[in-house]
Amino acid sequence: MTQAGANSNFDAERMVEEIKTGDEKMPQVDVASDYELSKQFDVAAIDRTGEGEKAAEEATSPNLDISKISIQSDASQATEGFSDADPAAFLDMAKDVNPRL
Repeated sequence: MTQAGANSNFDAERMVEEIKTGDEKMPQVDVASDYELSKQFDVAAIDRTGEGEKAAEEATSPNLDISKISIQSDASQATEGFSDADPAAFLDMAKDVNPRL
């Protein structure tokens, strides 16, 4: 038996040896047939029905009605209190976060 390297598969090496000695038959692989059979698994059964489309819509629909949110008002609130741009105010905030400053 050949010595299996650290990254090789022991079972594969063993199968190769058994095929060489005639203890095992070489497997027959029909790639085209396997590929055709695999196509049945490419789409979930629910996706072949109208239920799949409905489930996808429910799963991806937003839970928040963004028409009620005013982007303009959020932007003005974000800058509220910084109109004077006093560096001391920012230093005070930094000291709240890191007292060693």
